[in-house]
Amino acid sequence: MISRRQLWSLVALTLMWGVNWPMMKYSLRELSPLYFRAFTMSFGALFLFSYYRVKGVRMLPRGAEWRSVVTLGLPNMLAWHTFAILGVKELASGRAAILGFTMPIWTVLLGALLLGERLTRRVAFAAAAVALAIMLLTANEFTAIAGRPMGIVWMELAALSWAAGTLMLRRARLSLPIETLTVWMMILTSACLWLIAALNEPWPAWSFSALMWGSLAYGALINYGFAQTLWAGLARHLPPATSAMSIMAVPLVGTLSATLIVGEWPHWQDFVAALCVMAAIAAVLLPSRPLKPLTPSA
Repeated sequence: MISRRQLWSLVALTLMWGVNWPMMKYSLRELSPLYFRAFTMSFGALFLFSYYRVKGVRMLPRGAEWRSVVTLGLPNMLAWHTFAILGVKELASGRAAILGFTMPIWTVLLGALLLGERLTRRVAFAAAAVALAIMLLTANEFTAIAGRPMGIVWMELAALSWAAGTLMLRRARLSLPIETLTVWMMILTSACLWLIAALNEPWPAWSFSALMWGSLAYGALINYGFAQTLWAGLARHLPPATSAMSIMAVPLVGTLSATLIVGEWPHWQDFVAALCVMAAIAAVLLPSRPLKPLTPSA
């Protein structure tokens, strides 16, 4: 049974993650995408390192544990966050959120394809729903005057990277705390992002508006800081179905809040795509009665 405190924490987490998408889009008005990601992740990692160290968590990996940090950090952090911010640069933020949160469905599909995990009717429904969402948004991007369909490619690469990283994380034999793993993946990813940004983007002037600094603070302290600590606490105590509900709501929160934050007005395709993705997430994450695997018809 979920407590009132856990319920409010879940609502807060969903709002933080959802609002973060248009906040990222707002930040890209004054700062290039890779420098934005490097800046916010660096300070978010410092916040988390300090917080977990005060909590008494062992914060230094040992020996072979560094290998886990690097191998898991490449898809879970570096690829996901790099591709996602490039997608946000090209797309409306709500649309990017919808496409980014196809990641749970790709996790299930990759598990079935690469690891022989069971493929059920619910998974097939989820795949069809995601395909419909992507087709709707792709068609709209091609027909829009300022359409940028490459953003859809970036977001789906991000989702696939996250899915692959999730499968690797499930199969990893970890001896270090998950908090330590997360922080050091962020630290190493930040270092890579600073380097990649320096090679591809001009050095920022750092003379931002007050609202811009507030947006950067949100990205570092709220998205990477408080939201991460909330999720770490909730994930230990909540059943998967309850956690799935928060994930389902994030694309819709991102789509609706984008109107207020960056003035993006969703089209009917965005709402239909958001509902498709929410239905797909529900299909693969919410519990159900055991179903027989799909098999080719005779």
